[in-house]
Amino acid sequence: MNNFNENIKKYASLALNVGVNIQNGQTLIINSPIECAEFTRIVAKCAYEKGAKNVHVRWSDEDLALIKYLNAPDEAFDEFPKWEADGLEELAKNGAAFISISASNPELLKDVDSKRIAAANKARSLALKNYREYIMNSTVSWCVISIPTKAWAKKVFTDVSEDKAIQQLWDSIFKIVRVDNDDPIKAWNDHLNKLNHRVEFLNNKNFKSIHLKSKVTDLTIELPKDHLWAGGGEYNAKNTYFVANIPTEEVFTMPFKTGINGIVKNTKPFNYGGNLIDGFTLTFEDGKVVDFKAEVGYETLKKLLETDEGASYIGELALVAYDSPISNSNIVFYNTLFDENASCHLAFGMAYPTCIKNGTEMNSEELQKAGANNSLIHEDFMIGSADMNIIGETHEGEKIQIFKNGNWSL
Repeated sequence: MNNFNENIKKYASLALNVGVNIQNGQTLIINSPIECAEFTRIVAKCAYEKGAKNVHVRWSDEDLALIKYLNAPDEAFDEFPKWEADGLEELAKNGAAFISISASNPELLKDVDSKRIAAANKARSLALKNYREYIMNSTVSWCVISIPTKAWAKKVFTDVSEDKAIQQLWDSIFKIVRVDNDDPIKAWNDHLNKLNHRVEFLNNKNFKSIHLKSKVTDLTIELPKDHLWAGGGEYNAKNTYFVANIPTEEVFTMPFKTGINGIVKNTKPFNYGGNLIDGFTLTFEDGKVVDFKAEVGYETLKKLLETDEGASYIGELALVAYDSPISNSNIVFYNTLFDENASCHLAFGMAYPTCIKNGTEMNSEELQKAGANNSLIHEDFMIGSADMNIIGETHEGEKIQIFKNGNWSL
């Protein structure tokens, strides 16, 4: 038990020191499920000890959310509280840091009308558009982490008791986020340095296009002329280094919006707002999804793609080695934070402005002219596999194997 408590404290410290890199006198916002209250209190206490001025917690309650989805009138899902959106924007404007605990029940909304979910997601995205720009532009420090909840743990570990499932999920998370090391922060610095070497190589090559090929995927992705690869951590507007995802194993960039052609199939379930989408295949022409199939969650995927014009285009290409800690755990987490860092992936919707030169200084029209996709959403889905081969082609016509049989070949 003492070791568990020590790991909890190390995890909280990791989120604060490596994740958002909290600064003296800074305000911290924690987005947390009510079920995660005990851990949230530990993070808050640690933040104050590290010099935070204020810690504000935005609680969420999945049971209450489900009650609303099943009982509220349809029009309730067409609006989002303006006071909440304005508050988040004001906090971001004033330089707050944001930690979000991602621990949702993957099947919470499986019996809810997909039209209601789509309406609520769209209303939320519209209301939070200005706030999201602070996040997508990395103007502020932000970090997503996860801790076990009962429903999530039982979905991952179905053949054991609830208590055992929670303990197994804790053990898996501790290992994956490296808090089982004597010095997690040093372990993370070493890991980030390795990711930076990949980033530097890819940026130096300035690839014109990327070709992904496996048994189920054959996709060519054109890259914008001034694209940038990123991975590990980045700097916010105040030049503070932070790591947005713990864990993170990816190196990513933006595709040219209309430059994607071919077919791709997912290789892990996609948890979208309490609904699972799986066994889906997408066909792209000139960047757009022109045809799709799904064995599970077809209507949910359909509504996602109909969110807005940009939702059926891709905003991110991320490379993750198949031989990596999360993938090697052989666990399907049904949680995008973990599953996306076990597999190469794409993202429906908005591109990160940080993935193109001077992108954070461009307005929406300039970004789109440069080839970046714009949308209310940004949703990752996994496509990597042990037989994935990736070839990059430079503007000079040189072809370089980036991945061979699922892993880096650089």
